[in-house]
Amino acid sequence: MASTRHTVVETFRIPDALWERIEPLLPKVRRSRKGGRPPLPQRQVLDGLFYVLRTGCQWKAVPPEFGSGSSLHRYFQRWQKRGVFRKLWQDALREYDDEIGIDWQWQSIDGSMTKAPLGGKKDGQKPYGSGQNRYQAVDSDRWPWGASGSGGGRSQPTRYETGRADSGEYSGRASQANQEETATPVCR
Repeated sequence: MASTRHTVVETFRIPDALWERIEPLLPKVRRSRKGGRPPLPQRQVLDGLFYVLRTGCQWKAVPPEFGSGSSLHRYFQRWQKRGVFRKLWQDALREYDDEIGIDWQWQSIDGSMTKAPLGGKKDGQKPYGSGQNRYQAVDSDRWPWGASGSGGGRSQPTRYETGRADSGEYSGRASQANQEETATPVCR
């Protein structure tokens, strides 16, 4: 298992030639005067960041050879704020333009517009709208474990047994006390 993991990690390492070109663009590492843990080696951090970006895994799922997921995420945020990735992208574009050439006049952005999944019908009710409750359409006497007593425990009488109309609202303790007084048990 360890040898398989080692080869997987090695396949995601940055080649030496590429590292030599990237290293000068990275911010200089200074150890904190307050102490604490020493900073991670920058090549290890960059390997870990590219591992996450290439595989799409979660930060916490990064192999430990690259460092902890929280440390890598902290470096990623710090480098993103400092514009490190923008500099890398600009230098790569500049180099590609010098060697092969980019026809800047014919550049475009690719995109598509599609309907969102589970978005509901246009101008229709949303399938799970904010005003809709879970199990809203099911009556209380239709539950398999509900008021009929098949659940094995005590149960509340249904609205049909209490004679209460389906008003759809709850008016508090007073109406509950009145319902209890007028409820007549039904034997089944």
